[in-house]
Amino acid sequence: MAHKPLRISVVGGAGHVGLPLSLLLAKKGFHVTAIDTDKSKINLLRSGKFPFMEEGGLELLRELTPDSISFSTDHQDISRSEVIILTIGTPVDFHLNPDLRPIYESIDQIKPYFQKDQVIILRSTLFPGTSERLQTLLQKQGFKVSVSFCPERIAQNVALKELQEFPQIISGSDSHSLATARRVFSSFAPEIIELSMTEAELAKLFTNTWRYLRFTVANQFYMLAEEKGFDFYKIRSAMMRHYKRAADFPTAGFAAGPCLFKDTMQLSAYTRQTFALGNAAMLVNETLPDFLVEHAKRKKPLNGVKVGILGMAYKADSDDSRESLAYKLRKLLLQENAQVDCTDPYIKDSTFSTLEQVLESEILFIGCPHSVYKKISFEGKNVIDCWGFTRS
Repeated sequence: MAHKPLRISVVGGAGHVGLPLSLLLAKKGFHVTAIDTDKSKINLLRSGKFPFMEEGGLELLRELTPDSISFSTDHQDISRSEVIILTIGTPVDFHLNPDLRPIYESIDQIKPYFQKDQVIILRSTLFPGTSERLQTLLQKQGFKVSVSFCPERIAQNVALKELQEFPQIISGSDSHSLATARRVFSSFAPEIIELSMTEAELAKLFTNTWRYLRFTVANQFYMLAEEKGFDFYKIRSAMMRHYKRAADFPTAGFAAGPCLFKDTMQLSAYTRQTFALGNAAMLVNETLPDFLVEHAKRKKPLNGVKVGILGMAYKADSDDSRESLAYKLRKLLLQENAQVDCTDPYIKDSTFSTLEQVLESEILFIGCPHSVYKKISFEGKNVIDCWGFTRS
């Protein structure tokens, strides 16, 4: 007997995590309402425009009908849904401890619309134990709802592709939430992996921290080689050539963005600040811009020098500037009294200069290695490039 299509509300449904998931679920036959407090993004979506870069996103948006997906700023739609998916970010505070206020505030916002037997699927990174605490809290308050934690593990710009390629980790507070999560995610995922809720929370933190640590090694080796006057990328190429055990060694570069750093710090907080590896990784990755500025100063004082930064996004070929270390690089250069011009082909910022103006700089920094910059001839230019992007 065929199931009646579930009605799903995605809170944060116009964001980088929520929107690709909303579109894909609508394509798979669920009735989806993407809810977001960002009215500008909702208006863009209603007019058939995509609010950020996402491979295949615009095409899928235009393919779907209003019967399969709607976009709203009104939480009241939640009361008509069997499933509520929360894609709310959980940052760290100024003391590098988890800030759980956004998730609890979001729950408080949608509580008035809870109905019996609804399943709340938590999708964003959570401090270990949060899902269980939420379930206990809601039960004590008399709500007959279930909680499930099903972490996202996508890369921005390719979320639609990766959602359908990678296994989905699910967990739940009871059999109903588990069965519902399985039904939702098995509609597009090649495999479902079941864990307890805290295990699933740790799996997400381990995933992002592992990536952050890998980038740390490359950045530490890069700084070590440069400090001693050696070519890191020449050495890296030699160690990797036809040697499979080093085949996945990453390039150096800014390990930034909205997830890797803060998730590593959440894991550090979970271990009561004894996670020495994570703390050391933070010091290496967060100080790479400082290293590059010091490296430039050794060659020439930066006071009054015209300096350009190519690329301000946190990752290549993206329009997302959240937590980009290119902005820290700009701040450090300004503190040296340099004249700093920035540019990015994907980020709209009235303070940015044109590409031509930036290329006239006496010193060029590669802030983000967008592929469009491959067309530039850097011959004769003083380029500081931790990414190895400008190498022939």
